[in-house]
Amino acid sequence: MLSMIQTLPSLAELLGVTPEEVWTAIAGKAGSLLLIWVGAWFAFRIVRVLARRIRDAADDGDDGTMTAAEKQGHTLSQLVVSTGRIVVLALAVLLSLAEFINIGPLLAGAGVLGLAVSFGAQSLVKDVISGFFILVEQQFAVGDVIEAAGKTGAVEQITLRIVQLRDLEGNLHTIPCGQITTVTNRTSEWSRAVVDVDVGYGESIDRALDVFRDEATRLADDPEWEERIDGAPEVFGVQQLGESGVTVRTVIRTPPGQQWGAAREFRRRIKNRLDQEGIEIPFPQRTVHVRHLGAPPGQGE
Repeated sequence: MLSMIQTLPSLAELLGVTPEEVWTAIAGKAGSLLLIWVGAWFAFRIVRVLARRIRDAADDGDDGTMTAAEKQGHTLSQLVVSTGRIVVLALAVLLSLAEFINIGPLLAGAGVLGLAVSFGAQSLVKDVISGFFILVEQQFAVGDVIEAAGKTGAVEQITLRIVQLRDLEGNLHTIPCGQITTVTNRTSEWSRAVVDVDVGYGESIDRALDVFRDEATRLADDPEWEERIDGAPEVFGVQQLGESGVTVRTVIRTPPGQQWGAAREFRRRIKNRLDQEGIEIPFPQRTVHVRHLGAPPGQGE
């Protein structure tokens, strides 16, 4: 800093101006830069407030299941923050450069450079375009559980370029939007739990079906579960004649994301109920025939 002050008279002499004019120019530029970046900071604060207002407007005050409106609100909030950050930063940099140079030719050159870069960054352009259509078509939102690009998890963040999923083990998967060709949304509008339970061949299947229907009705009528079950569960009946038992299928429709909890609870209840009714839940069994070497067929077993 001291050396800079000492060189100011020489710089002023070189430019043909007085040192006071140099100091005035430096102070003016510094003030302009300070004003630009303070304004950028305030602009980004406004963006964050806007994003929070969007998220709060979609929040219904329920700490339970996220509704479709809440998911869309969180998604739009994240998009506003990510896009606003890039726009504010780009404008601040351009305005800062404009204080020292004419940015008109720079912008024209940037257009040509951007065209050249786009040919070399086709995957990035593909990611952005795919992300745009994902958001416009509302294929999924923050909070949804999806399967995409071979990964399954809850959507934590969506931008124009990437989607981040958190799986059951806590791993965070970052997937470029361009790699998402097929999406399975497991929590869109409503969900369904499909529970298959085997009963033994020696049991009366009609009696077993009555037990299943009664237990499914009890689950739906339970005050603790009635809000997490959408309508009466259905016992479809015999789904398969397996090697060791008869498979009975029960289907429970739920609000989005509640199907796994409902399935676990019904399995617990039906296991206890079948035990009470004395209905066997089979397990694989194997019969081994032992034959002595040299014995005639049918003998020595």
